[in-house]
Amino acid sequence: MANQKSLKILFADDEIHLQELIAAELPRMGHKVTVCPDGTTAVSALEKDTFDCVIVDLDMPGLNGIEVIRRTKELSPTTEAIVLTGKGSTETAVDALRLGTFEYLQKPCKLVDLKTLLQQVALRRELNNKIYSLQLRLDRVEGKPKMIGNHRSMQRVRALIEKVAPTESTVLVVGETGTGKELAARAVHDQSNRSDNPFVAINCGALPENLIESELFGHRKGAFTGADEQRKGLFEVANGGTLFLDEIGELPKATQSTLLRVLESGEIRRVGDSEAFQVDVRIVCATHRNLHQMVAEGEFRQDLMYRINTFEVQLPALRDRVEDIPELAHHLLGRHRPEASPQNRSLLQAFDAAALKTLQSHRWPGNIRELANVIEHASILCDGLPVKSSDLPSYFSQAPSNSLSVAATGKSLREIEMATIHATLDSFNGNKTAAAQQLGISLKTLYNKLNSEVINRVA
Repeated sequence: MANQKSLKILFADDEIHLQELIAAELPRMGHKVTVCPDGTTAVSALEKDTFDCVIVDLDMPGLNGIEVIRRTKELSPTTEAIVLTGKGSTETAVDALRLGTFEYLQKPCKLVDLKTLLQQVALRRELNNKIYSLQLRLDRVEGKPKMIGNHRSMQRVRALIEKVAPTESTVLVVGETGTGKELAARAVHDQSNRSDNPFVAINCGALPENLIESELFGHRKGAFTGADEQRKGLFEVANGGTLFLDEIGELPKATQSTLLRVLESGEIRRVGDSEAFQVDVRIVCATHRNLHQMVAEGEFRQDLMYRINTFEVQLPALRDRVEDIPELAHHLLGRHRPEASPQNRSLLQAFDAAALKTLQSHRWPGNIRELANVIEHASILCDGLPVKSSDLPSYFSQAPSNSLSVAATGKSLREIEMATIHATLDSFNGNKTAAAQQLGISLKTLYNKLNSEVINRVA
């Protein structure tokens, strides 16, 4: 192929005619090849250089192909391996696959089959490089998840995470909306033995009830209307890693039962499939709701609550750690204006004293999520550093931060509620999903309240 990517290949086989064939043909395919007559020579070459792919005969004098592959994976885990095997060595070839071998070919193999395999190796290498590049870009933009703040409540949170992360225990993160529950879940994953494997997050309250099980467990083709192809569920995607079930309290009762069976057995069954299979997933859950109260009201299964609440991490509200607000605001401002980051500017060069006082006096019903939106607003509005009070959203100056009583406002509870909803929608530029999360209600509840307001106006 004209667009075939070039690979750097190590070939090891004790048959001289194969050595000569590969030395001639692989360069014609566009690859660079180093030919070795045995396993010992191959390992010596691996110790001196790196290769994209190794092709080894299983039966060689000295070190055999299995030993060469094992040494390859020790020296360079990303190097792909292809094994050549005689007709009687299929079982040994399967053993090689268990070591992470890409594929095996039976001798005598055709050059066209080898060429196809090398094309697949090149494609995998290209995809892995893209994934690695995207991860580097993401790390540069967001950095590693960092829990900011030195308030004693945050010190306790970090200590709890440090204790539970290396274990396999299920963790329940509780706290108000916007307190950083996903960040805490990521910290558990990053400090665990699963940190090199996937971290997969899902908001259980953001999915239609009829699609939740398909998202979690996958489905087979034709399982329901619209299931045009087989699809992996998030448990399968997270296999070997961590699955974060945010807003676990929003799960329907039927799905709660299915989830409990999965957590107890470690087996999942795709929707529409008759066979179950094993997965190895650590579960971290989060909720802003009181699960004990939900159990008492019959909204949440008691046995599931006990199953997910092996170890609880309570996140403090932002209003309870106002001392951390300046550091948090400084960090968040640096996301949008790198010149204002803590590495480049002191706190008072980034915010003037009046702005910091205003930020610390606010009640922050939306916690850190609200703070992040306020800082993004200020980063857009300010003409230069430091950020001033006038750069903060207008609702900061329109009303005092503390909640007003019904008597003081002269308004009904309904009117105060709707005013709060509209103010929150305005602060999120009409984004109902974000507003619902900040208000601590489901998107469906938000729509119901807005619709009832329209009906009341018409009436």
